[in-house]
Amino acid sequence: QFQLVESGGGLVQAGGSLRLSCTSPGFNLDYYAIGWVRQAPGKEREFVATINRYSTGTYYADSVKGRFTISRDNAKSTVNLQMSSLQPEDTAVYYCAATDTLGVLTRIREYDYWGQGTQVTVSS
Repeated sequence: QFQLVESGGGLVQAGGSLRLSCTSPGFNLDYYAIGWVRQAPGKEREFVATINRYSTGTYYADSVKGRFTISRDNAKSTVNLQMSSLQPEDTAVYYCAATDTLGVLTRIREYDYWGQGTQVTVSS
């Protein structure tokens, strides 16, 4: 059964860095567009970043552009989100999402599969 598993969340001080990873045990994520979406307490889900099937296209929300980098590790069939210069407003549950498509998916409703999420907390 296809499922997404996130890892790498935790507690970090403002200005620090974290790397989130998304994998699917037994499945190859290379064929999927992968996105990261976050949800802060009391707020709606917010698109963060995405990478397309062949890693030829990425897209970032303005709020994270220049601080976050999405990339694939094809050898491990994982998608990573490197987060730097973290701020308290980045505190949220971060979800990995996937769709079997070629495109660059920038809308949350375009994703078919979702992980359970990993908590990121940034202290001031």
